[in-house]
Amino acid sequence: MVSGSGSIWLVLNCTSHVRWRFFRMTTSLQPAYALVPGANLEAYVHTVNSIPLLTPERERELAESLYYEQDLDAARQMVLAHLRFVVHIARSYSGYGLAQADLIQEGNVGLMKAVKRFNPEMGVRLVSFAVHWIKAEIHEFILRNWRIVKVATTKAQRKLFFNLRSQKKRLAWLNNDEVHRVAESLGVEPREVREMESRLTGHDMAFDPAAEADDDSAFQSPANYLEDHRYDP
Repeated sequence: MVSGSGSIWLVLNCTSHVRWRFFRMTTSLQPAYALVPGANLEAYVHTVNSIPLLTPERERELAESLYYEQDLDAARQMVLAHLRFVVHIARSYSGYGLAQADLIQEGNVGLMKAVKRFNPEMGVRLVSFAVHWIKAEIHEFILRNWRIVKVATTKAQRKLFFNLRSQKKRLAWLNNDEVHRVAESLGVEPREVREMESRLTGHDMAFDPAAEADDDSAFQSPANYLEDHRYDP
């Protein structure tokens, strides 16, 4: 998403025959700066929350225009009307120590991908279809930006990383019963739970801040925010 004077710019590829392109998303609701998550996140959230939701009938009409006629203005309206849902989803990932604006930005990319792929004949609302794409982009962003999770490369490891904290009652080692309960709930082997737990708490992953780390670095350490359950996604 790129800011422009009096508008918001989004990227969308409507069909396999159209290259990724910019299209202008003008709005009279708020100044342009309020439409780009960044310096003024509060203004951005206020703006997207003030954009009217689409009725099921209007959503289908727009979806058909995009799907069958490659109508970029229809795509614009669909994206704008669903930006508030991206904010809601992105906020649930605040416990990873990354900027909220960046999480929203990545979620917006997922929303645009969902709009591009949305088939009005599927019989579901766009918001239900888009959740997977929004979360997938946010997950990828988190995985790219924390060296603690660079080892979470397989699907099973990623599932464990994003679910293990919510399954654990404490940061201490899980007992055998807890390991098996977590493994069963996530559909993985107990061995994989132990391996991921070791990676999350291992000193080689710099889980705790180094003694010589400055205040900012120490605050960003996973040990700091993983202990605060207020931020659990």
